[in-house]
Amino acid sequence: IRHYPDITHSRECQYPVPNWDVAFAITEGREGINPRPLGEAQIIRQLQPYTLGSITYSEGCNDDVNKAIWSALEWDPEADVTEALREYSRYYIGARYADTFAQGLLALERNWNGPLLTNAGVYTTLQQFQAMEKAATPQDKLNWRFQQALYRAYYDAYVRSRLLYEQGLEDRAMEALRAAPRAGSLTALAEAETLLDAAVTHPVAQDWRARVFELAEALYQSIRMQLSVERYQAIAVERGANLDSVDAPLNNRVWLKERFAELRRLPTESDRLQGIAEIVHWTDPGPGGYYDEPGSLTRREHLLTGPGFERDPGCYESVRVGFSGRAGRLAWARHAETLYDTPLQMRYTGLDPHAAYKIRVIYGGDERKVRLMAGPNIEVHPYLAKPAVTKPLEFDIPPAATASGELTLSWMREPGLGGNGRGCQISEVWLIRK
Repeated sequence: IRHYPDITHSRECQYPVPNWDVAFAITEGREGINPRPLGEAQIIRQLQPYTLGSITYSEGCNDDVNKAIWSALEWDPEADVTEALREYSRYYIGARYADTFAQGLLALERNWNGPLLTNAGVYTTLQQFQAMEKAATPQDKLNWRFQQALYRAYYDAYVRSRLLYEQGLEDRAMEALRAAPRAGSLTALAEAETLLDAAVTHPVAQDWRARVFELAEALYQSIRMQLSVERYQAIAVERGANLDSVDAPLNNRVWLKERFAELRRLPTESDRLQGIAEIVHWTDPGPGGYYDEPGSLTRREHLLTGPGFERDPGCYESVRVGFSGRAGRLAWARHAETLYDTPLQMRYTGLDPHAAYKIRVIYGGDERKVRLMAGPNIEVHPYLAKPAVTKPLEFDIPPAATASGELTLSWMREPGLGGNGRGCQISEVWLIRK
């Protein structure tokens, strides 16, 4: 068997970036510049015993580093990844960059590890590349591999700066909404909207953004890399044209403003205040309840994730974070998903065995039917189609399922469908004590 691994895509693919932050997923996109030396090495070594070499699947030059890693480790499975990167850097960039550029590539991979909000190392990565950029000769700066790494370093830092800023703006907007009962609904809505719009009227890190655009032009001039549909005639935004998505909102601004417009059309103050309360308390499951956002890395304590990337890089038995183009809340742009016939499971302990519970759920992703079971044999709902318009669905949990004080929920798509394997995809879950 010859392996045919996808080394070029970062999401909705054979080997997605594990637990990728949604901020990168919606800006960098599916086909961004994606050096993943350690991740690719893990995939190679996990699957090498079952194959006789490989032909890597690529869409262009965005995955150039990954090609080098596959070639090096297929030639010598015991090769050291960092040394392979030093050889790559020495040959393609220059002898004086052998170690610094190699370490920079490893740092770019670390940029994509875990929650972006807490990954201050993204700024350190940029500083390392800025030092190389400052010392570079004019000829060095014409090297497309050097330009690609710089582009990613500036892009990542710009995205993190915007994420911190826009999340902070949303926090302030929610504070304004919480004051609606005393300030008045229309005043609160106006103040919240002004705060949210500061992302556009008073943007941050514009020097980094400008450098991203300069490097995109440099890459077009050097190798005709098409990082924009309008500027460089790329096929589509999701085909590597992430210059066009560099300013995609990184909070719930779009959804909130749509809700604000709906609330302003309501006839009475009490109706508007009720609508504002629903926004403010969106994630509140009430006393004795639980809220999870399974596609988030920080709000999914009840999710059973399985073996994980190191043992299961293709996620045949593991939960992975997936992404979709569903409009609305940021939580709906991502979801936890399992592939093929592997169930997606959540487990709760410490429940009141005498209480009644219901579940509220947001289904995401592909339009496949899903079924929900409680425990091994209690059906909460049969196979049903996901709503065309994303909205919460509610179902009672049979009392027998929680009589022990514990509950395991299992979602599954229709068995034996094949295809891309996707369909069992969950964006938000509330377990509510009735």
